[in-house]
Amino acid sequence: MAFSSALCIFSLLALVQAQSESQHPKIQLRLAGDKVKHYEGRLEVFYNNEWGTICDDDFSIEAAHVACRELGFLGAVAWSPSAKFGQGEGRIWLDNVHCTGGEKSLAECPSNGFGVSDCRHSEDVGVVCNQKRIPGHRFTNTMNNNVETIEERVEEIRIRPISSHLKRLPISEGFVEIKERGKWRQICDEHWTPLNSRVVCGMYGFPGEKKYSNKSTMNLIPLKKDTFSALVSKRNGVWNDHHANFFRLILQQPLVRLRGGANIGEGRVEVLKNGVWGTVCDDNWNLRAATVVCRELGFGSAKEALTGAKLGQGMGPVHMNEVDCSGFEKSLTDCYFNNDALGCSHEEDAAVRCNIPAMGFQKRIRLSGGRNPYEGRVEVLTEKNGSLVWGTVCSENWGMMEAMVVCRQLGLGFASNAFQETWYWAGDASADNVVMSGVRCSGTEMSLPHCLHHGKHINCPRGGGRFAAGVSCSDMAPDLVLNAQLVEQTTYLEDRPMYALQCALEENCLSSTAKKNDHSTYRRLLRFSSQIHNVGQSDFRPKLGHHAWTWHECHRHYHSIEVFTHYDLLSLNGTKVAEGHKASFCLEDTQCDEGIQKRYVCANFGEQGITVGCWDTYRHDIDCQWIDITDVKPGDYILQVVINPNYDVAESDYTNNFMKCKCRYDGYRIWTYQCLTGGSRSSDMDEYPGMSNQLHFR
Repeated sequence: MAFSSALCIFSLLALVQAQSESQHPKIQLRLAGDKVKHYEGRLEVFYNNEWGTICDDDFSIEAAHVACRELGFLGAVAWSPSAKFGQGEGRIWLDNVHCTGGEKSLAECPSNGFGVSDCRHSEDVGVVCNQKRIPGHRFTNTMNNNVETIEERVEEIRIRPISSHLKRLPISEGFVEIKERGKWRQICDEHWTPLNSRVVCGMYGFPGEKKYSNKSTMNLIPLKKDTFSALVSKRNGVWNDHHANFFRLILQQPLVRLRGGANIGEGRVEVLKNGVWGTVCDDNWNLRAATVVCRELGFGSAKEALTGAKLGQGMGPVHMNEVDCSGFEKSLTDCYFNNDALGCSHEEDAAVRCNIPAMGFQKRIRLSGGRNPYEGRVEVLTEKNGSLVWGTVCSENWGMMEAMVVCRQLGLGFASNAFQETWYWAGDASADNVVMSGVRCSGTEMSLPHCLHHGKHINCPRGGGRFAAGVSCSDMAPDLVLNAQLVEQTTYLEDRPMYALQCALEENCLSSTAKKNDHSTYRRLLRFSSQIHNVGQSDFRPKLGHHAWTWHECHRHYHSIEVFTHYDLLSLNGTKVAEGHKASFCLEDTQCDEGIQKRYVCANFGEQGITVGCWDTYRHDIDCQWIDITDVKPGDYILQVVINPNYDVAESDYTNNFMKCKCRYDGYRIWTYQCLTGGSRSSDMDEYPGMSNQLHFR
């Protein structure tokens, strides 16, 4: 009876708490005003569809902590009264705010109530937040407008195609119409200028405009063909055959690139300087600068200018700081900027989301039977006997690269899993038949039909139905990067007797000739340490759960990923002369950045993974942390390390998963130098075809 009473009391408390939480109004915060860094500024609140400020009366560091955490930072460093970051405008929403510091939102802190204040804007409060962001923090926009987007939403403007272009995608020319009071209305062409056309074209993903026609009472805007010819005409067949021409402009403009984004036209901004790729600090980063980047890459205007490494952290140098653009520059490098990035870290990497043309790809694919819109059996729309029908995709060789393309095509972010059986998802029975087989993707395609596949000649022995391909998607992904400098600093040779290598032999960590040796012989091992950082937006976790891990009796540990890294020694022409591999028997947080807690520890059969902002270190002196070079002759070679080589786990960027070093082996010693992470230079592959005779010693 006492138990029942306690249960009732607990349930009642939970109900009261839930009701209390639901009664708190939903707000959104931003930092505005005269500021230099993205983590400081005047604190403003969006409430009742209006931005307003907060009075400094009774404000405290505890309230600042709550505000900064709500904004995605680890906490507050300080707060400032008396409008230090400039006076705001409009309403003063909050006054006499009293927080304990444990609240999840400023809305939970006691105050006079929203809009009840006797303050003036000369008392607007400001905060300085901790520069470090909460790992994996998700910014949830609960308001009608996003503080980082243009105020007018694209959905309220449309280009209605002329009758002769009704079936063309994308819509690149037509009459401009604006939605007002639920009805689409025309725009008079009086005082209409090319700048207006440029804005509309930019909102629809096109980098430029062409002369418009004023022969109608409505504005006709054709796309500037010489700027983006791949999208103007369906006759050129670009979108029917392959999307590669879409990137033609990008390849001609190698000074800027985007990395870490889930969809085309978004990512962390990186610029090329002296052959080395680096990032852009987010100080003063805004939509004008972001729009220059988007148009430079062949897209339209910027939809969002993102700060605080919201699309992941880069590696290497920070090349640009305090970028100041007019919005009409041809390249980001034409804008004014500060070369001195002192004080900027990769936690301040700038990013963009560009407006891109609506190609209609999403309408030709769907996920069916899943528990939520982010998962399900993959079903594609295809033409059969003169009509369009839905069907499944053959799951043979279906993997993460194919799943990535599906999630991108649907606009659902990154793939988190690729499934070769989908019997647990009851899809549309009328779509059970396989309509696509032999799908092989590189992972960068914009839609599944752009990947290699069998076409009309379907070959799928397993059939569809329960064996159809499936995916699950996520808006965030991890990103693993190897510390190349540590590899270079820790390489050395060891001659180890065979009697001490029996476990390594059992786990195939030695070359094939080792099986013929007796216990009295030695193997020559090229040893080095590897430190693997997770600089993405979500934790790196093994694909398999505890129940599917493999137990290895000799070393007496589980392998959560059977092949986590490949270690190869290559000749100068790329031929493999020796190899090794490393299973993830202990994937854990060895160390983390300041303010980040370790989540994964291997001891006692614990959870394995690498937290965002942490790294896992495999020391040079543990088993299998080597390449067996016993049979290698003296000469010049390339040491190559590849993380997650089979793409078992999804990442936001696979281009930085490999590292290469130059090596010279004289039969007794080895020199390793010029270690580079993939994607860090203008052309990584060009660094290695030949090698000079001059050694660069540390």
